[in-house]
Parts: sequence; structure tokens; C-alpha cells
Amino acid sequence: MATALVKTDFNFPGQTGVYHGKVRDVYSIGQDTLVMIATDRISAFDVILPEGIPYKGQVLNEIATYFLDATADIVPNWKLATPDPMVAVGIRCEGFRVEMIIRGYLTGSAWRDYQNGVREICGVTLPEGMKENEKFPEPIITPTTKADAGHDMNISKEEIIAQGIVSAEDYEVMERYTRLLFERGTKMAAEKGLILVDTKYEFGKHDGKVYLIDEIHTPDSSRYFYADGYAERFAAGEPQRQLSKEFVRQWLIEHGFMGQPGQKVPEMTPEFIESVTTRYIELYEQLTGKPFIKADEKNISDRIAVNVLDCLQQINR
Repeated sequence: MATALVKTDFNFPGQTGVYHGKVRDVYSIGQDTLVMIATDRISAFDVILPEGIPYKGQVLNEIATYFLDATADIVPNWKLATPDPMVAVGIRCEGFRVEMIIRGYLTGSAWRDYQNGVREICGVTLPEGMKENEKFPEPIITPTTKADAGHDMNISKEEIIAQGIVSAEDYEVMERYTRLLFERGTKMAAEKGLILVDTKYEFGKHDGKVYLIDEIHTPDSSRYFYADGYAERFAAGEPQRQLSKEFVRQWLIEHGFMGQPGQKVPEMTPEFIESVTTRYIELYEQLTGKPFIKADEKNISDRIAVNVLDCLQQINR
């Protein structure tokens, strides 16, 4: 089985800090530059799973790069360069403490809540009588607070502004960008025979301007259905064919794990790990229309160190 990068411990020139997230390790260089490494770690239900998924980091980084470049005319983003298949280097922004989740269809956690009688999410009232995977009359924005650890919490626009988490002015900008990005992502997905079901965006500020930060439209941050057969499956009440991380969550649920105290992560067999790699690569190729070229997996850390060092030297010239 291919090698997976699940841990990094770099010391780049000018490094001033490092943050190890659920799946990304972010290195601060000086005051204004970030090196974001997309590792092969995988998380579900806010838990980092014990085994890495080979090539997952490359898939996420290259999809994010693809969509950041394709939406740069809508909103300025943090990316300056992608010196390695698993790395993006960009502008350090002061991130807002909310994630902007936008949903075009009733599915996933929203559907699970809806089944339990919930008819309002983040201050947004949901219509009665909806079915699983049904399209909303128009996309809804359901933000969450961004937690350093544990579960993110749903919150309404009004609460965000009232609590001073984000100013009313900045929130309006984020909301407008969110709808425009989702519209562009929906159009790009449709061109590839996919439906962008829901996704999340993160924003930050640099020199007084709102920037799009982190990844966008990747299988870690988004859910996609295949357009072909959607209507027939919906009418029959059948599960949709989808390309997203939801299949990992479903596998965990079927094996008795939902991130609750006392629950144990089921064994991730080599066969299961390989199947997850295959699904990530499939999404890359379906989304971009390009064949996925696997990066050299030998000495991944050494490769990243050399590529990042060269990039930082060019930036500082």
C-alpha cells in the first residue's frame, strides 16, 4: 500500500509558529506568510481517524488550488503559490471565527435533524414536508462557530453580529461572497455531471480586506451528487450516488461509531483505506476533468521541505 503522510515536523527559515489541525498543518513564516500542508490524515465526526489515506492530501490541495484559481475573479484569496502537490503557500489572514456553510439540498446532518422534528437551522426556517436529498427553494446559509477542538456549533447570522463575532459589515461581505462562490461551484460541477450539494467557506482579513482562505470545493468541505440519475433516485426514495466524505461517515455509522464518548473507531483495513483513496481520486478526476497524476511517495517530507524552501526563497527575493 502507498505511503501516507500523517505527521509533519518542519522548521522552515523564518518560522514563527505552527498549528496542527485535523487534517492540515499550517506553518507561520514571519508575520505575513503561511505554509499550509494538506496531510493524508482524515477526520469524521470531529475525530481524527487512526489511519491516513494515501494521496488524499494531494487530492485536496490540488482541487483547492483548481477552485481558488477559478474563483479569483469573485473574491480575493490567500494563495500565492503551490510549490508541492501537498502544499499551498499564501498570505496570512486573521480568520473569522465562523465557517460559512451553504446548503442547496436537505441531506446529511441537516436531514438527520429534520427527521427529528427540527424545522429551523441557524435562524433559517425550513419548509414542511421535505424529503431526504430534496433541493431547497433557494440555497440556505447555516454558519457555525469555528472551534479549535471538538464540535463546531450552529449559530445564526443575528447571533454572530449581536455577539460581536463578526461585524455586520464584514458578515454581509462574507454572505455575498458565499452565495457567489456557491453559484460558481454549482455551475462548474454541473459542467462535469455533478451536483454541488453543500459546502463551507472560510474567510479572513488582511490589510482591511476580506479574503477567502483555506480550501474550497474539496471532498472534505463539500458534498457532491452525480446529476445522472438524481431525479429517478429521489423519486424512488433511494440513496444518491455521491462523491464526498459522507461515505466514510456512513461506513463509521454502520460500524457503530459517531464520535460519541466510549465509542471505538472500527478497524480501517488496507482494503477500506485503498477504497477511500480511489474515491478521492475519482472526485478529483470528475471535478477537474483531468487525470490524477500521483506524486512521488518516496521521502514525502524531504520532497516538501525542498520545494517549500525554494518557494520561500523566491518570495523573499
